[in-house]
This record gives sequence, C-alpha cells and structure tokens, in this order.
Amino acid sequence: MTNRPHVKQKLLIAIGVTLIFILLGLFSLSGDNYEILKTLLSKDHSNEALRDLLMDFGWRGYIVIAALSTLQLVCTLLPAEPVQVLAGFTFGFPIGLLCCMIGVLLGSTMIYLLQKTFGDQMREFFVKKLNLDLEKIAHSSKATVIIFILFFLPAIPYGMICFLAASMGMSYRRFILVTGLGALPSVCIGVSLGYMAIVSNWIVTVCVFSALLLVVIVLFWKKDLIFSRLNHYADTHKAASPNRVRDVNGVVMTVVYYAVRFFFFLCGVRVKAVSKAGALEKPALVLCNHGSFIDFIYAAAVLWKYKPNFISARLYFYDRRLGWLLRNLGAFPKSMFAVDMENARNCFTVLRKKNILAMMPEARLSTTGRFEDIQENTYSFIKTAGVNIYTVKISGDYLADPKWGKGFRRGSLVEVELDTLYTAEQLQEITLDELKQGIEQRLSYNEFEWLKQHPKIHYRSKRMAEGLENILMTCPLCHQKHSITTEKDRVCCEHCGYLTSVDDRYGFTGDFQFENLTGWYDWQKALLEKEITQNPEYALSSKVELRLPSDGKGLTRHGGYGVCILNRNGLTYDGTKDEETVHLHFSLQRIYRLLFGAGENFEIYNGPEILYFVPEEKRSAVDWYMASMILYDEAARADT
Repeated sequence: MTNRPHVKQKLLIAIGVTLIFILLGLFSLSGDNYEILKTLLSKDHSNEALRDLLMDFGWRGYIVIAALSTLQLVCTLLPAEPVQVLAGFTFGFPIGLLCCMIGVLLGSTMIYLLQKTFGDQMREFFVKKLNLDLEKIAHSSKATVIIFILFFLPAIPYGMICFLAASMGMSYRRFILVTGLGALPSVCIGVSLGYMAIVSNWIVTVCVFSALLLVVIVLFWKKDLIFSRLNHYADTHKAASPNRVRDVNGVVMTVVYYAVRFFFFLCGVRVKAVSKAGALEKPALVLCNHGSFIDFIYAAAVLWKYKPNFISARLYFYDRRLGWLLRNLGAFPKSMFAVDMENARNCFTVLRKKNILAMMPEARLSTTGRFEDIQENTYSFIKTAGVNIYTVKISGDYLADPKWGKGFRRGSLVEVELDTLYTAEQLQEITLDELKQGIEQRLSYNEFEWLKQHPKIHYRSKRMAEGLENILMTCPLCHQKHSITTEKDRVCCEHCGYLTSVDDRYGFTGDFQFENLTGWYDWQKALLEKEITQNPEYALSSKVELRLPSDGKGLTRHGGYGVCILNRNGLTYDGTKDEETVHLHFSLQRIYRLLFGAGENFEIYNGPEILYFVPEEKRSAVDWYMASMILYDEAARADT
C-alpha cells in the first residue's frame, strides 16, 4: 500500500524540485557558462573549440555536464547522446562518465520525487506513447529485467523509463539502483564515442558509430514486436504474492529461537518444555493458546525441529523488516476476524505440502490471563482440514509478560506441553460440537488458578502494577471511568486516592474487594453489560485518529481524523481517510470482536487493510473491546 503525500508534503517537494531547476538555470546562465550554452547551440564553433572552452572552465565545466545530464533526464524530450559524447570528448572516459552519471542519479531522484508527489498524472503524461501494458509490467516478477531492457531500446528517453519505474511503487533505494545500473551501459557507449574521437583515428570512430547506428535502426524498426514480446514476458512472469506461505528458513529460525531463549535467561524467565505426542505425523495442525505476544517462541520449544508455519496477524507484516523476518520464520498473515481468502489458500497449501500448520485459534492476546472464546468458523476450518490435530498448552506466559504490562517479570516460569488431540481418523468420526468441546477442554486456561499450583513462584518487577489502568477502566469505589492510575506496584484513583497495590504473585494487597485483576475486570464488564442491556439506544463514541497500513516503515501511518460510534447497528467511522471524507460502516456480524491494544487503540480489518483507531482517551480502548463483545453476543442470542 502506497503512502500518498499530504498537501504540505506535495507543496514542499514541488518547491524543492522547482528550486533545483532554478539553481541549475542560474548556474548555467551565470558568468562564462552562458558562453558554453551558446556554443552548444551554435554551428560556428568546432568540437575542438568547444572542448577547449570547457577545459578552460575547470570544475565549472564538470558541473555544466552534470547539470545538462540532469535536465535532459527530467525534460524527457531532450536527447542524451550529445551531452554524453561531449563529456567523453572533453574530459575523457572516466571523468566524463562520472559527470554524466551524477547528472543521471540527480535527475532520477527528481523524477522519483515528482512521481511520488503527483502520482499517476505524471505517469500517464510521460508513458502514454509506449505500447506497453504497464499494469502487467508493474505486477510482474521480472519488472526489474524489463526496466533494464527498456534502457537499451531507441526512441525511449531515460526520463520516461524512470517515471515508469517510479510508478511501480519501488523503494527509493531499489529505484535508484535499477535506474542507475540501467542507464550505465548506454551512458558508457555515449561517453566512449566522444572519447574515441580524440584517441582513435576517424576510421575506427566512424565504423563503431555506423555499427551502433545500424543496431538502433533495427531496434527502432522492430520496436512494436519488442514491446509485444515484453508484454508477453511480463504476463508469463506474474509476481507471486509477497504474502504467500514460504518454507521455514532453518538458519533464521535457529538464530532467532536461541537468541530469544538467551534473552529469556537475561530477563529471568525459565521455560520448561515437555512433549507427550511422540513424533508428529505430517500433515498436521497444531493449536496453541495465546496468553503472550511471543507465544510462538514458547511453542517453538517443542515444535522448532518440525519447522512449522505459523499464522500471524497481518498488522505485523506491514513493517518491511519485521515482515521479512516473519516470512523467513515460515509465518504468513491473517486479517483477524475478517474474511481472508489469501490466508485460507496459504493454510491449505501448508497442509497439501504435508507440513505443520500452527495457529492460535483465540486470535488475540488474553486480556486477563484466561481462555478467550474461539470464532465458530475456526472450528469449521479445523474440521474441514481433516488432518492430525495436536495442541501446545502454554502456562505462565501471561504472567511472565501480560498484555497490559511493562516488560518481563523476573522469576517467571513458563510451562509448554505438546500433546495429541485427535488423529485424522478420529477427526472424521466426531461431530463439530464434539470437536469444539475437545479443543476448549484442552486449551482452556486460567493463569491465576495455575499460579495457585505453583506456590514457590514469586515475580520480581519494579513496575508490577503499571499498565493495569489500560484494562481496569472503572473505579470500584466511586465508579468513575478512566480514573485509575498506576505507579510501580501502586494502584490509585484520581478521585479516591490510593486503592491497593500488587504483590509478587499478582494479588491485590490490603482489605481490597477483589483478590486480583480478574475479579475487578469481571465486575466492570458486568456493569457495562447491564448498561448496554438496559439502554436500547446505547452508543459508545469517541474522536479518533485513523491510522492505516504503512509503506513498509513501521506498522502504521497517519490516515486521518474522525469520529467512531459503536452501537447495535455496528461500528461507524465518519472522518477523513487519506485527505478524502469517508463514511465507513461495519455491521456487528463483521466485527465479532474489536481487537485492541491496551492503552493504545482498537482496530478492525477491512480485507487486507487494517483500520487502526486511536481514541482521545487511550485507556478507553478496552471499552471498545468489551462493548463489541457484549453487543455481538447479544445479537447472536437474538438470532438463535
């Protein structure tokens, strides 16, 4: 997804490019440089006189050649060859080539900025005469090869090719490398012709020039055929989706696994892994519970030798570097709680190749360290897969690094257990309800009940309570919302003052009405459910910042501002999206659960695109999650 510049960015880029043109113009017309331009357009001066004139100007002559190369690239109707021949004739091959290539790189950069600013308007203007299927080329795995070929064809100015390359959504680094290397051979030829004029006799020069001219004539005569072949070449080499499932890179997985395990050691986190399943029979589906952000590392303790393919939230693939790492680890993206055909194809590809598919069917991090429900269509997929089913039960992961917490807790123990749930034959014989019951029974967990079975565990952190205000939204004393604050191990209310503190086993201290955070969370959820049930017109609203998938730098980027409303009709956003006024609506059936980041945002996927909403009161993100759950479940009960 491209990151379209805002008005201010467009204005700054336009001013910058214009300023460069003005400076080049002023330099070209300043002092004795004006004489050079007159000489270039005059027939009264010999080549030797022009060479002597440029040589007399010293370093100013180098800048003139570079500036002319820049102008001929951006002003695509200006021919490049005269400037290149002049550079070779005047300064020799190495220096002449360097001057021309500096101009080419500067001109390419200006074209890249113009394309990113004015988009398809520039592309349509500069490439409308090319008999090429630009869409096929842009989506071809051989797009770079085709760009290189175009640089060798006559009657296609470099500028047009650069505008075409910039319109393909390349990063600047790749763009400048492709256009620079593509232009290099023809620039070498042009500079060499000028250089040969002073180091070789005229017969050799004429022969070389005649041979090149013959090649140009043939290529120009056959250009329609060449364009047709290029279109066919692009069509037969369609680029594979960057999100297609890939085999696990064993080296990357090993390095990452042991690096993270070493990090666990430094953080004081012990991992105890046990396998009760024996050797896994492929193809297979492995189901894991999901209490921690890095559960796939815990699961790898019993799975890494099998090189499983994990399903991961699509959000993390928006970042170019993180996406690269995840793909090399065999992960592929999923738009959570949304129809995602690409993900479905990838899942069946993994199973068809007789590999291990690993997934976390809860599809979001646990808010309170307890099992979250699983969407019904997930059970249907598992039943349809018809392969061996295994489970990885992870305990202690939430308490080691909770969703709302600030870093790992020293003294943590994480237990990982791999076991068989159903063979492929057993899966065929059971009903969907029996499958659901079996999965929930195996994966169900309560971290605080698990902790009671491990009385020797004591967690050490200077910030045990910090972040709790992002999931505990209502004060149990004054019932004020979003008044909870935390510092170190202390929990306070902005209205009531000190409430309690969190001990080294996540318990609330003093004569507090809740034993731990789960009781508090359940109490506030019951309050909200009562409020929604008793109010037919219930609506949750907030001003929000809309963030959209990034262009590869980070996970998201700014997309606009507006207002979100959640009620029994669903979720509505009215505001701006990439400078356009939009009205977006999602029914409750499409929402299921609004994903949320504690104290950060709530989000929903619209196909492959995430709509990432940052509310004014960031602590209210959990409100949107709980309200969406209550409203959806209410509507589901009404339909049955």
